[in-house]
Amino acid sequence: MKGVNPKLYPFKSHFETIGGHQYHYVEEGKGEPVILLHGNPTWSFYYRELIQKLSPNFHCLAPDHIGCGYSDKPDDKEYAYTLEQRVRDLEEFLEKKGIDQNIHLVVHDWGGIIGMAYATRHPKTIKKIVLMNTAAFHLPKIKRFPIALRLARTWIGSFAIRAFNAFSGVATVEGTKRIRLSKEVRQGLTAPYNSWKNRIATLRFVQDVPLNPSDPGYDLISEMEKNLAQFQKTPILIAWGMKDFVFDKHILNTWEKHLPKAKVYRFEDSGHYILEDQQEVIGELVLNFFRETNE
Repeated sequence: MKGVNPKLYPFKSHFETIGGHQYHYVEEGKGEPVILLHGNPTWSFYYRELIQKLSPNFHCLAPDHIGCGYSDKPDDKEYAYTLEQRVRDLEEFLEKKGIDQNIHLVVHDWGGIIGMAYATRHPKTIKKIVLMNTAAFHLPKIKRFPIALRLARTWIGSFAIRAFNAFSGVATVEGTKRIRLSKEVRQGLTAPYNSWKNRIATLRFVQDVPLNPSDPGYDLISEMEKNLAQFQKTPILIAWGMKDFVFDKHILNTWEKHLPKAKVYRFEDSGHYILEDQQEVIGELVLNFFRETNE
């Protein structure tokens, strides 16, 4: 893909047919499986350095959600851009790959909502979890839905996202706080979203956030939140960029209430793209966490 530097993203592409669509994924290494799920508006490129860090010891699989990365980008008539469909895609993908045990789950942003929905449905498949600036529950009462995301759900915001790649482009600037992303990394993150057609998922993810009981996915979030307690004995590492205006301290506090035994690492100088801000440190934390034997 034009704009993606192969030195930064040196992986062979793999595809599975999921629901009639080409579902792209990176597959590197051998050992117990590590499933890395990206959010919006990123893709498997977000995990490029972590994959290289983990793959000498683990079987890393990083899929691109439909509409993202190198996966197909169907229109609304061909694909339901909903949380439920995303979870079904992941279920089908892991079933086709024959992965049903010892899963090390690594999630960020929407990847956490999708991944934890899968985990609550298949808890026996999960061995360890890494959570990075994400959620798996409704907004806490103290937290308001950010104005920037409300704007993105208006017709003006929708037009800006589809016509000018506003969401993905702005995220490469606002997503990091400790560092400034290089031009090559910014190009890599935004490359798949290079036309009106190819930006459909970027917008649909924002529109699919369930805020009200009548919204699709609201009941799924409720069910997931209700079942988070089953992971209190699961080894969990939380790495959090504290300068994230969406997934902020209120979201992190909620995670700690649900999962009081989780290992929590706060990065006071880092933003939503926590992995970009802290590649080396988080890479070592996750590698060491996965290497530890379960207590």
